[in-house]
Amino acid sequence: MKLRGLNGLLQEIDQYVQNPEDGLPEEIFLFATEITPMVNVDLLIRDAEGSILLSWRDDPFYGKGWHVPGGILRLKENFEERIQKTAQNEIGCSVESADEPIEVVPIIIKEMKTRGHFITFVYECRLPAGFEISNAGRKETDAGYLKWHKTCPDNMLSVHQFYRKYFR
Repeated sequence: MKLRGLNGLLQEIDQYVQNPEDGLPEEIFLFATEITPMVNVDLLIRDAEGSILLSWRDDPFYGKGWHVPGGILRLKENFEERIQKTAQNEIGCSVESADEPIEVVPIIIKEMKTRGHFITFVYECRLPAGFEISNAGRKETDAGYLKWHKTCPDNMLSVHQFYRKYFR
């Protein structure tokens, strides 16, 4: 394909991206995950007894299972902004987070073309005093259901198996 033709296609695609700082249209986001790694934050949240807060996931890319809440950075967004937006979106409140990640994990799933490469920054976070899970009528098998886990569940998503070492 000629470069001029490619530039025309890119200009056409650009018309669908209103403000990349707010995120991308799904089709463009999925294409982006096929050509570059995604940078994301995961929120490792423990309660006073050492249990870890996990969320149920059910999607076509990673299937069904428990995972640590996380989110992909948007254009020109810093880590703290994504941590807080992820906490609000997935947990329903703000969190207090460490200044630095406790781990940086490259995740490469060779057999996946779409959403198969992430660089995950793991942040320890604390919930506000008195926090109580509100699953808003969700069942345990509904995406987004939150639950404390003392041990790593057998049905932890394979992509999050590296979290086993954080369970006491």
